[in-house]
Amino acid sequence: MTSRQANQQEDTYFRVMRLLEEQPDLTQRQLAEQLGVSVSGVNYCLKALMEKGWLKMNNFAHSKNKFGYVYVLTPQGIAEKAALTARFLKRKMEEYEALKMEIEALKSEGKKISGNRFK
Repeated sequence: MTSRQANQQEDTYFRVMRLLEEQPDLTQRQLAEQLGVSVSGVNYCLKALMEKGWLKMNNFAHSKNKFGYVYVLTPQGIAEKAALTARFLKRKMEEYEALKMEIEALKSEGKKISGNRFK
C-alpha cells in the first residue's frame, strides 16, 4: 500500500504533466496558480520530473513567456503519464465510492433522527 504522501506527490506529478501536455509554455508561476501550490513547489516538481527523464525543457524563441522555454514530455514521460492517469483515476473512483457510502450512511442516520427529512 502506498503512503498518503506518495499518492499526493504522484497526483502532483500527474497534474503538472497533464497541464504541460496541454500548454507546454506555461511559466512556473502560471503552473503554481493553476495547481494551487507555491512556485518553489512547482520548481521542485519540475526538477524531479526532469531527473526522472519524464520531462525536458527546451528553449523556444516563439514562446509566450519571457524566458522562451517550453516543457515537453519525453516518450518515457508520455508512457508514465498514462500509468499515472490510470492510478489517479482508480484512486479517485475509490474515493468517490467511499464518499457515496458515507453520504448514504449519513442520510440514513438523518432519517432516523428527524423522520424522512433527508432524501
